[in-house]
Amino acid sequence: MEKELKVNGMMCVNCQKHVHDALAAMAGVSSVDVNLEKGTAKVTADRDIPQDEFKKVIEEAGYELA
Repeated sequence: MEKELKVNGMMCVNCQKHVHDALAAMAGVSSVDVNLEKGTAKVTADRDIPQDEFKKVIEEAGYELA
């Protein structure tokens, strides 16, 4: 499964790393590519992850899933 997420609230490279690390820690996630300029995160996983799981992880990291 590959999914591109729109993440609001990232302002700097530390924000980018925080989002990356939060998503990478999710069960089943094999790779994460966070683009600070576009405000996106591309996630590759070996299972279908529901949108609400992404939302919870992003919000717990202090950001908003658009």
